[in-house]
This record gives sequence, structure tokens and C-alpha cells, in this order.
Amino acid sequence: MKFDIRTKIFNDFESFKPILKKWKADKETIVFTNGCFDIIHHGHVDSLLKSADFGTKLIVGMNSDESVTLLKGKGRPVLNAEARADLLAAFVFVDAVIVFPEETPARLIGQIIPDVLVKGKEYALHEIAGHDTVLKSGGKVERLDLVSGISTSEMIKRIKILD
Repeated sequence: MKFDIRTKIFNDFESFKPILKKWKADKETIVFTNGCFDIIHHGHVDSLLKSADFGTKLIVGMNSDESVTLLKGKGRPVLNAEARADLLAAFVFVDAVIVFPEETPARLIGQIIPDVLVKGKEYALHEIAGHDTVLKSGGKVERLDLVSGISTSEMIKRIKILD
């Protein structure tokens, strides 16, 4: 296989740490964003592309199956963590996918200390997990406009109507 996307997927920070160390030594601009990415849609693609433009390496923190269930409720995620990670890693502009088990990526952000933290504008700055860590370390927090009218929850509702 020409492309091995699995080399971009990490089930914990420790396995990713050597790569991060090299990127930082090479003076890469590290960008971090996160989400559940339950059913990948064009809104996700738009925000990931925009996030990648803020630096040279894009790390995507992805909620584990257990944390998606905690956040979204029974029956979620629709796709399991392996499938969601594969989809994210398949994007050429995503350099790493790290699965995290907590409800928020605050601990992971504290371990990575990215140069840029990116979330959607639906969150106020103080609501963005890890914003304080990034700002204290001299980094930036960017908030993106989201594609209107699209969300995984809305897609699921529309699919249920088809039954």
C-alpha cells in the first residue's frame, strides 16, 4: 500500500511523543484541534482545512468511543474510534490523530503545548479546553466560522426520518 494512514494514528500521547519532539526540534508550527468526528461531513472538512492553514503540522484530538457517549448520549458514536481515526488520518492535511478518553482534550493540550489551538466560534474563548495553557505558553487561540446548517446531530435526525 502506497499510503499507510495508520502511521498517523495514536491511541495515547506517549506513543506520539517522539514525533512531537522531532516536529518541535524542526521548528514546525503545531496546530491542534479536536472533536468527536462521529460522521465526517463537509463542515468537518472545512474546519480541518482552515485549521491546517494556521501552521505546518495539524494534530487532531479525537474523542474515544466512551467519551463520545458521555458527551452525545446513548447510541453514539455511530462510527467506532478506529473508523473515525482512519477517516481523519486519510486527509493529507492531517498529520496526526490522537485518541483521548476524557470529555475534553485539556490534558492532551497540556502535554502537546501547540502553537495554535483551533475551535469553532460557537465556543467563547473561556469555553475552549486548553485555551489558558496555550495562551500562557505564548501560543494563539483561533476561532472559526462553521459551515451553517450542518452538524452530525442534524444529519442523524434527517436520516432517522427516512425510516
